[in-house]
Amino acid sequence: MDFEKQSYWHERFSHEESFEWLVSSSDFMAVIDPLLPKPPETARILQLGFGTSDLHTHLRRRGYEDVTNVDYEPLAVKRGTDCEERAFGDVRMKYVVADVTRLEEDGVYDLVIDKSTVDAVSCAGGEAFQLMAEGVKRSLKPGGVWISLSLSALRFSAADLPFEVEVFHRFPTPKLKPHDPDIFNFCYLLHPKPASPGELQPRRSSFMMGLGEAGAVSSGLKV
Repeated sequence: MDFEKQSYWHERFSHEESFEWLVSSSDFMAVIDPLLPKPPETARILQLGFGTSDLHTHLRRRGYEDVTNVDYEPLAVKRGTDCEERAFGDVRMKYVVADVTRLEEDGVYDLVIDKSTVDAVSCAGGEAFQLMAEGVKRSLKPGGVWISLSLSALRFSAADLPFEVEVFHRFPTPKLKPHDPDIFNFCYLLHPKPASPGELQPRRSSFMMGLGEAGAVSSGLKV
């Protein structure tokens, strides 16, 4: 599977209406609810690689409307806005076509969240993963966190990762036979490490700026 390639997702989303990676959005939300920023009316959330998931609608049901949903396949925007409109009758969240390895906004979000997008990015190698992690760190406000769902127990084991890492929850995968070994998907909670002395502050960028009204669709940094 070429999960790191836009062509794969374009072909897939051309016929796929809905799919949840690793666990359902309802099960995921039940676990991460205590970690969500409060109050929801003022919280800003960035979801990376939303694809054809309905996770964004679960966030809105909890009062989170300042949510920016990013995917580098334009067809995902159509799927995402249609999903929100079916659920609520309108579109209030933001949708952006952009590459999650080129995030350049600074200090904007209380929470960055991804549901196995980090696994797809990692298919392109360690450099792509590191670029994603560094971009996420830049985009978080002071006190902000990254919640990531991954199939790998070693996804965030790199020594130079700019985050403190905690496995917040393990989701058991279904067994085909009673005596099959236990296999888990992992929910990570990541806190940015403090900047090292002399570390340059990231520059401001036009990435995802000027989105304007809720419900806006923007082309950010396309692949």
